[in-house]
Amino acid sequence: MDWLYSHRYTIGIVVGVVFGIAARLNMLRTDYRQYPTYPHGKIIHISLGVIAAGLGAVAVPALLEKNYTAVTFLSLAAQQFRDVRNMERQSLTKVDELELVPRGAAYIEGIAMVFEGRNYLVIFTSFLASLFSILFAWYWGALAGIISIWIANFFKSGKKLGDIAEIELVPIRMEGPDLFVGHIYIMNVGLEDTRSKIQEHGIGFLVKPKNRNVRVTLANLGQRQAILHDISTLFGVYRDDGEPSLRPMAKLDMNTGTLGLLLLPQEKDANKTFVGLHRIPVLESAVRMPSEAAVNKEKEA
Repeated sequence: MDWLYSHRYTIGIVVGVVFGIAARLNMLRTDYRQYPTYPHGKIIHISLGVIAAGLGAVAVPALLEKNYTAVTFLSLAAQQFRDVRNMERQSLTKVDELELVPRGAAYIEGIAMVFEGRNYLVIFTSFLASLFSILFAWYWGALAGIISIWIANFFKSGKKLGDIAEIELVPIRMEGPDLFVGHIYIMNVGLEDTRSKIQEHGIGFLVKPKNRNVRVTLANLGQRQAILHDISTLFGVYRDDGEPSLRPMAKLDMNTGTLGLLLLPQEKDANKTFVGLHRIPVLESAVRMPSEAAVNKEKEA
């Protein structure tokens, strides 16, 4: 017991770092979007996770020893993680220029913000694990670390498109050169060859908002572009550079707020695409809450 007490700071730091790294690994996934890339992108983010875990764990002994000046290094860490956000934004913007269906600025900003925020979650996890290990015992620190990882996992992802809207598969139809998805006009297609390709490879969906707040979210151009990019990443896109007519599109019915989607996947499977649409992430930057505004509440009252 005396040995454990005399080495409580070392034990606390080790436990904090271990659970901080575990939290970062838990939040690090290379999914269908292939981001972060494997292996170099993962190496970068794991390294940053180790640094964040060390900062969170070391902060506890500094506070307990009343060395408040040493805690100011956390502000330096925050600046470094903001630089990481800028780095991710710049890298993804450059890569986005080469995409057949770009992510769009809103999606890129969301990804950059996520990678900054996850480092703060790592600091939170390692701080709590270290604190409980030092004040009580290492197994209480382990328990705090496990709970912290669960909390971090809860904040790892947000809402999906299927949570906020109803999605319906609808036919694509041509009225002369005019292309419609359901009742929503998409565009004018002049070439007969292009019309036949769209009818052969195209799939149409209507995305209907569940409330007035979602209506504003679906109207956001960044959210629309994110939908088109993710579906094109999942199932490919039937187009090449220099073919502006063969591109997936999203048009809004301004009367109802329903979003009409024209998708041109290489793998034409309506059922898989339907499931994929439900899993599209809702961008934080696209979320609006007009119903919470005081002027709207007064109107409803």
